[in-house]
Amino acid sequence: MAADSGFKAGLEDVVANTSEICFVDGKDGRLIYQGYDIHDLVNGGASFEEVVYLLWHGKLPNQSELSEFTAEIAANRKLPEEVMAFLKSAPKQANAMEILRTAVSDLGLYDPDNGDESIEANVRKATRLVAQIPTIVTSYERIRQGLDPIDPLPELSAASSFFYQLRGEKPSEFEERAFNTALILHADHELNASTFSARVTAGTLSDMYSAITSAVGTLKGPLHGGANEQVMKMLLTIGEKEKAREWIKNALDNKAKIMGFGHRVYRTEDPRATHLRRLSKEAGERAGDTKWFEMSQIIERYVKETKGLNANVDFYSASTYYSMGIPTHLYTPIFACSRIAGWSAHVLEQYRNNRLIRPRAEYVGKVDLTYVPLSQR
Repeated sequence: MAADSGFKAGLEDVVANTSEICFVDGKDGRLIYQGYDIHDLVNGGASFEEVVYLLWHGKLPNQSELSEFTAEIAANRKLPEEVMAFLKSAPKQANAMEILRTAVSDLGLYDPDNGDESIEANVRKATRLVAQIPTIVTSYERIRQGLDPIDPLPELSAASSFFYQLRGEKPSEFEERAFNTALILHADHELNASTFSARVTAGTLSDMYSAITSAVGTLKGPLHGGANEQVMKMLLTIGEKEKAREWIKNALDNKAKIMGFGHRVYRTEDPRATHLRRLSKEAGERAGDTKWFEMSQIIERYVKETKGLNANVDFYSASTYYSMGIPTHLYTPIFACSRIAGWSAHVLEQYRNNRLIRPRAEYVGKVDLTYVPLSQR
């Protein structure tokens, strides 16, 4: 007998939890972190470190709190030797998200608070994860290129440190500002698939590293974290802006799935896309080649006019990263470098008021079948 569940495929619009961390206002196109509009945080010049603190503690830090927190993150960027050894021994052509998933799990074995499940210990674990996930991403990228990993500089911000550990040189003012903005915009988004998987794992009272490993594995999927990489592959396939309108028309006529458009929650423009559109234009201008931005605009207008779909966060992040020289296969790992802020905030919130997450499934199979002994089948 089917359960009386009011089933909705994909749990669309089903409320599964309460949270104080993030509000996605789909009707008015707003994104709120602990009471603060994302536009105010970005336009006000907030740092990614401020936003992480906000998501974890429910308030913005004062200068003393921020300085201490920023220094704590910086002091924890270096990986345990055993995890670095794993990165060096891993297959050089492995999927970067598979490496990240395995390395995050590996980190848990060497965390000095391993086995301590107090809130204080879990905040320290979360701090190490915010610090070390970017180091995993940048170190493995250098290793696969035949280069040595670069030790972090403690004085650099999270945004600046990523570029330094990736390239061996500090970013330009624009690159640091743009990347800081991207980190803030991707920091949390309520019960998206990866955050939900992290909370389900935490809800069993499994450890922080298990919960974040679950989240990384979920983010790896092309319908979640991989969308911006697919957007850039589409732009590269089109090649020239003069071909963009005809290409997108043919793709839509042939029922092709176009990444970077539409959203399960937003019914207006994704507020994150508002900032990334501007950054895509500026990044192209600074790189001396705006064709990726211009091509994106042509595609965006056509999809909006013909399908009524708005660009989401993935659409303009693709061309922004590409114009800053970031390889496409790092786009999803970069997502994780940011979303670890929200994942860990939700895990901490789950621990503070835990109940095992155990939904029901609506059974649609057969009932009352008669068992036939093996010899008679």
